[in-house]
Amino acid sequence: MNLNITGHHVEVTDAIHAYTSEKIDRVVRHSDNVTSVNVILSVDKLNQKAEVTVHLRGKDIHVECVDADLYAAIDALADKLSRQMQKHKQKISEHHHDSHRFAAER
Repeated sequence: MNLNITGHHVEVTDAIHAYTSEKIDRVVRHSDNVTSVNVILSVDKLNQKAEVTVHLRGKDIHVECVDADLYAAIDALADKLSRQMQKHKQKISEHHHDSHRFAAER
């Protein structure tokens, strides 16, 4: 898995890089199909924005979050990404399960 963390109008320090990679790794660890992850941290006036694009086999998941604190934005981003990854995994498993059930009925 390739993890790319970039900053737009903000310097990505070692502490921010370590914190972001730790949060993203916790979420992405549950899926085997992740090929790459792109994280963009940006500042717009008083708003701190964190966005991530996770490239899965056959699907891309994009999540973004805005907060006054960059660390809070990263936390919220990790929570949203976790929910999206679980939702995608559930859809895949239900689809896979349904196809086996229909094949068995024929």
